[in-house]
Amino acid sequence: MRRPFTRRSLSMVAIAAATAVSVLAGCGSPGGDATQASSTPAAKVPELGKDQKVSIVFESYNFGQAGAWTNTFNDLIGKFEKAYPNIHVTPQKPKGSSPNPAADTISSLQSQIAAGSSPDVAQVGFSDLDFTIHSLGAQNLDALFGKDAVQKNFDGAKYPYAPTARTLADWDGKTYGVPFVFSTPVLYYNASLFTKAGLDPAKPPTTWAEAETAAKAIVEKTGDKGLYLDCLTKIAKDWCFQSLVRSNGGRVISKDRTQLTYSQAPAVQVVTDAQRYVKEGLTPVLGQKQAYESFARGEIGMFLETSAIQATFQKGAKGANWDLRAARMPSYGDKPAIATNSGASLFVLSKDPAKQRAGWDLIKFLTSEQAYTEISSKIGYLPLRTGLVDDPAGLQGWAKENPLIVPNIAQLDKMEPWISIPGNNYLQIRDGMMDAVERSVYQGADPQSTLTAAEKQGAALMPKA
Repeated sequence: MRRPFTRRSLSMVAIAAATAVSVLAGCGSPGGDATQASSTPAAKVPELGKDQKVSIVFESYNFGQAGAWTNTFNDLIGKFEKAYPNIHVTPQKPKGSSPNPAADTISSLQSQIAAGSSPDVAQVGFSDLDFTIHSLGAQNLDALFGKDAVQKNFDGAKYPYAPTARTLADWDGKTYGVPFVFSTPVLYYNASLFTKAGLDPAKPPTTWAEAETAAKAIVEKTGDKGLYLDCLTKIAKDWCFQSLVRSNGGRVISKDRTQLTYSQAPAVQVVTDAQRYVKEGLTPVLGQKQAYESFARGEIGMFLETSAIQATFQKGAKGANWDLRAARMPSYGDKPAIATNSGASLFVLSKDPAKQRAGWDLIKFLTSEQAYTEISSKIGYLPLRTGLVDDPAGLQGWAKENPLIVPNIAQLDKMEPWISIPGNNYLQIRDGMMDAVERSVYQGADPQSTLTAAEKQGAALMPKA
């Protein structure tokens, strides 16, 4: 169920003219507006004693990603322990061997819970909210710490959360998680290759038809590859694929989350177009990590990707001496481009009161103005405390020097949430869908029949009414 539209004005001083932020706050779950609760529960978990020592385990996929992610979060954990000397944090990545550590999150938590050794705090994706609450035992933060205290954290010391981000980890009007990191699909492009191919780097493609034309020019005139969409493999999950399908007028699942719909024409057309890019040599047949590395070396003209990869691309462009720029996600003709959000929330999983309190202190620190200033400037995630981009002591200077943030901010007005697939079998359903997409795009399978067969198998795994 979707939550209502809310709007917030976000002025981009020194970046661009004022941008109205209107985001559909929800994640495809039957959550609700937390302000509708009829009473304010008192905190059940006491504050830690002055000399009370507590050790907690924090599991986050950021610790499995080298470079800006691991370095930034290790730095934040160090600063937290200085601010809270009685709390020791053991950071760990999800257990697993996936090239994308985020893909290991749920199986990692399941295995640890089964073994009786769950982490105390975990970073879990927005599309996993239903399962995280009902199967992994995420704690109700309102009940543990009091609704007023939870709201106080969202209000912040100076800058509140964007209202649309506030309820992304709510369920039935109760807060179970704190939305943490957030981004939308951005079209990064190599302006140096554009110039070499005779294209105007000041005019990036605004439609996928224009992107295809530009990709052909890059291939023909430079010998490099034209375009890569990090939306079409199982390892990429489905957040960006959902964005492409929504932008083409379709959905991968019905609005009421009861029926899979990714075998319908809009989704089939998205996959068919991407398959053509591969067949015509415009898109290289590369896995996610290999594609990152290739683009960073300057070998691909355009790359649709989350802003969370921005720091990696910036480092690569600087090292290989090419001009990195960014644009809004292209549209399908006259249809509006609809961005979806990637990212995750922070949850308390521990049942021990002292560890719950220590975990809440960690969550508050990691979602503070100080932390978001570091996370956004070093990694590229959107700061959920959006007022920071206007603060000279916050992100104003960084935002002025980093115009790559502009497309991300500009497309928030059309953003829709990453919709979760319901039930305990949601991962099998999602992986089945994305496996069908990957086989069609990169292995030449027929899109219509392949998506239809996967959808039929997925429908059998959906919860029964």
